[in-house]
Amino acid sequence: HVQLVESGGGSVQAGGSLRLSCGYSGVTFSSWCMGWFRQAPGKEREGVAAHSTGSDSTWYADSVKGRFTASRDDAKNTLSLQMNSLKPDDSAMYYCAVRLSSVCYNRAETFEYWGQGTQVTVS
Repeated sequence: HVQLVESGGGSVQAGGSLRLSCGYSGVTFSSWCMGWFRQAPGKEREGVAAHSTGSDSTWYADSVKGRFTASRDDAKNTLSLQMNSLKPDDSAMYYCAVRLSSVCYNRAETFEYWGQGTQVTVS
């Protein structure tokens, strides 16, 4: 059973940085997908980054490209999202997610397992 536990959100001024972490357990597939999503009040959940462990490739939303970096540390079973040059529009609840498939999409409905979410507020 896959479990995801997030940490690292908080409040920061525009231009600042935050690093989100997502500890995972129960992932036994050799190739799988990790994703980061965010949801602001009144808006749909949107993809921020999606990484395929099989192809070792990462997709980023245009709005975060060049500012956010998704990574994973298999030794520590941790997914991370480094967020730099933060803007007020980046304020949202952020979620990590896992899809147990070698084929990755950036759509939330394709991911089976989700973290509890962590709030990011940029002022």
